[in-house]
Amino acid sequence: MNKNQSLPWDHPRFRSWIAVARACQLMQQSLGRALAPLDIKPPHLDILINLFRFEGISQQELARKLLVGRSNMSMLLPQMESRGLIERRGDKQDKRVLRLYLTEAGRRVTEEAMTIQTALIDRMLSQAPVEECELMTVHMERIVSLLMQDESEPLETVGDQ
Repeated sequence: MNKNQSLPWDHPRFRSWIAVARACQLMQQSLGRALAPLDIKPPHLDILINLFRFEGISQQELARKLLVGRSNMSMLLPQMESRGLIERRGDKQDKRVLRLYLTEAGRRVTEEAMTIQTALIDRMLSQAPVEECELMTVHMERIVSLLMQDESEPLETVGDQ
């Protein structure tokens, strides 16, 4: 690399992206520690919150919302079911579809975990004015939209160029 070429970390957008990624990773670690007394991890919380919001969602819909493969779901759901946090029931119209529901214990754990998560978020963002938080939301949602668009487009192969 010659002296006239700038390095990635010299660019404000690159530094901003790295800061977001680091904040996200550190927040996940902090959340994991905070959730430890409930014996759940952030991926469990993601599932629980979605079942809290979208009771009766199918496993496939849940995997799509969480941006994970069905194999991830097939590992986590049985653990949560055996702990009595969730239950899977067959769909009345389509027997191939399993619908997911929180149990009473799952609902209690979810409510406690959401309180923990909300307190952590409030503590981390307490110095940021609401307007800045809203602006950050706009930027992050735009990025999510662009990345989702990229995911749906077919990849170019060498012969296509």
